[in-house]
Amino acid sequence: MNNNLTKKQYNFAIDVFNGEKPGKSYLTHYKCKSMAVADACASRLLKTAKIQAKLEELNSKVEKDKIADVQERQEILTEIARGNLLDYQEVGADGGYLSIGKESPNTRAISEITSRTEYSKDGADGAVVTKIKLHNPVNAIDLLNKMDKLYADTPPLTIDNRTVNIYVRDKDTKQLLERVVQGGKDWEVNCRR
Repeated sequence: MNNNLTKKQYNFAIDVFNGEKPGKSYLTHYKCKSMAVADACASRLLKTAKIQAKLEELNSKVEKDKIADVQERQEILTEIARGNLLDYQEVGADGGYLSIGKESPNTRAISEITSRTEYSKDGADGAVVTKIKLHNPVNAIDLLNKMDKLYADTPPLTIDNRTVNIYVRDKDTKQLLERVVQGGKDWEVNCRR
């Protein structure tokens, strides 16, 4: 079996991975005298390198498939940002129509598709009217910019040589100002009373 596991070990690992209690799974695949013995044997089996490796392999596959990595999220957002209604419209001899298929570009940009049939006043000549709504590309661009850290977390600081004189009249304010200034290395405080 996988990772040089026996069939029983493989089935045990799969059961445990799927959430079954180890003792119960052990009891199912191995002959045991009691549940207490099965629990003890399952505990020992779980600690073996082969079972640990199989459980790690199963977990890594699930985690990889379950959560979109950074590149996949960026690709989705880029697809949304590049979405254009003209990508889904075609014009033929009988007028314009929508064409959306597997080969259509940027289909993740589509937020909603609705269709309805409209008839003429006498009930004849039905025409299908289809509307497409796209996700807001500005929001996708904004998220991409945030992912790339293009926005500053703090407003830009302008450093110049201006001097600000602060006249402090009471002792408490002077102590507070001195504590604040201790956080800034290049500040100089001249407090007068």
